[in-house]
Amino acid sequence: MERGSSGLDRFVHEVAKFGAVGALGTVVNFGVSNLLWHLTSLQAVRANVIATVVAIACNYVGFRYFTYRDRDKGAQSRELTLFLAFSAVGLVIENGILYAAIYGFGWDSSLQRNIFKVVGIGIATLFRFWSYRTWVFRTLPTHEAVADAESFLEEETKTRKATQRA
Repeated sequence: MERGSSGLDRFVHEVAKFGAVGALGTVVNFGVSNLLWHLTSLQAVRANVIATVVAIACNYVGFRYFTYRDRDKGAQSRELTLFLAFSAVGLVIENGILYAAIYGFGWDSSLQRNIFKVVGIGIATLFRFWSYRTWVFRTLPTHEAVADAESFLEEETKTRKATQRA
């Protein structure tokens, strides 16, 4: 990120990176669910839960090491716990919509499943974006960032003075 970037620029950049990871997770989710729907006798929602869990695992790696790699890494067990908890809520949203479509309305063709999967993923993604950026992958507190910058500047000043003396 360039120095002097506005908050809006940083937010747009974050949304783009979140979207890239999410797109990969969506491909994984659709691929696994459709394979399970067509190659096994698992019930549709059960197969979709498995696909969602696989996608969640892929997404964690992408979010931690790509989208939010610059965020606080101080409490990774807390981070993982919160990620899994919020991901579980997203899983319930996504699969609840699919469940309602299939068992509430009888919309169970392959096309209908995929349409309601898109709707469920879309709504769950909005929830996940908010919860991950707010609670899971938190920004470093401002005072820590300032302290880090000040210590960096002090080191650079010491190095310059030592170089000038030599």
